Amino acid sequence: MSEPVDLARVRRTWWPLAASWMLMGVELPLVSAHMARLAEPEVSLAAYGALVFPICLVIEAPIIMLLAASTALCTTRARYAQVARFMHAAGAALTALHLLVALTPLYDLIARDLIGVPPEILEPGRLGLLLMTPWTWTIAYRRFQQGVMIRFGASRAVGVGTVVRVVTLVTALQVGMRVPGAVGIAVGATAVALAVSAEAIFAGWAVGEIRRERLPKSDGEALLTLRGFLGFYVPLAMTPLLTLLIQPIGAAAMSRMPRDLESLAVWPALHGLVFLFRSPGFALNEVVVALVREPGGQAALVRFTRILGCTLVGGLALLALTPLHSLWFAGLTGLSPELAQLAGSVLILAVLMPGYQAFQSLYQGILVARGDTRPVTEAVALYLVLAAGLLAAGVHLDPGPGVAVALGCFTLAGLAQTLWLARRSRRYRV
Repeated sequence: MSEPVDLARVRRTWWPLAASWMLMGVELPLVSAHMARLAEPEVSLAAYGALVFPICLVIEAPIIMLLAASTALCTTRARYAQVARFMHAAGAALTALHLLVALTPLYDLIARDLIGVPPEILEPGRLGLLLMTPWTWTIAYRRFQQGVMIRFGASRAVGVGTVVRVVTLVTALQVGMRVPGAVGIAVGATAVALAVSAEAIFAGWAVGEIRRERLPKSDGEALLTLRGFLGFYVPLAMTPLLTLLIQPIGAAAMSRMPRDLESLAVWPALHGLVFLFRSPGFALNEVVVALVREPGGQAALVRFTRILGCTLVGGLALLALTPLHSLWFAGLTGLSPELAQLAGSVLILAVLMPGYQAFQSLYQGILVARGDTRPVTEAVALYLVLAAGLLAAGVHLDPGPGVAVALGCFTLAGLAQTLWLARRSRRYRV
């Protein structure tokens, strides 16, 4: 019988994954900071924040939950091979979709007609999207391999891979900064593509020992059926897909509100900072799935979530309510004084996001551990519908800068999502 779960064990399980998430959270601020110091900064920042990054995220959404699928299902070499075949098929299909969007009139339909970005960022956005072609397949491969690492107790290798990614990113950005006449969107997108590729290569190397020495040939489990795999995976895959759809919807709304170009330009820096504070909460999800059904697990996880949520909200509030936000946006991120002032003035609207993210991971992890994934999809659908409705109202009512309206809408929708998860997971909580 395993030892009862306490706060120390939760912390030991959580911190390598949290460190990995936080290092990934550094990526967007790093890219924004370098693009802000290159040619055409506002156009490049707006193109990356409104087009390249959101479109890439939506295209990759179906493979994001490969981490959870691999962790849960890759128990033998045969099952590893089965999930690997799905990963490569999905990666190839989504990469083809990525190129279809970037190279055909479909791009104009999405960027100009649906999102409605300012005309000056259309072609820079197309260039950035083309340079990001490796994004989806390499991330599918990396998350698949990382799931195997986590399953077999090698979660620290996940953090090492993230360090490889960040070092590659910084190196590529620094090289790009030294190219005469380099445009920010080209440097930023190229650096990100190289970084995710390097991390995928490392993940493939790091999992080699597990595959050879620790992954059993068979443990008596039957092979996965297609129906069984899809029944497990599709509800999980819908969660990030619906969540990420709000990114281009948000960009489209900001494009139709006051100070559209400024709002789109500050969005990468704001999103990156808030993501950094939400990252420790994201990492909690797999920890809950792993520990919640062990003796003492639920009580320790609830206590840890409360401590984590309050700490993260307090940290972001300190940044939002003091001159520290100017140091971040104007100093570290490199935004112009006008853009830094706009970003700092609206940051307070996001202060609850890190807190509710921790509780979302707690409730979602409880549901997934019980095999009840439908409420997770329901909660995300509620978030999408509510956020889209509030954004539409914002466009109609025209209450102020688009970035302020977007942050407020996302916060309210996220709170509703958290409350729904709390309600639907209540029957599984002691």
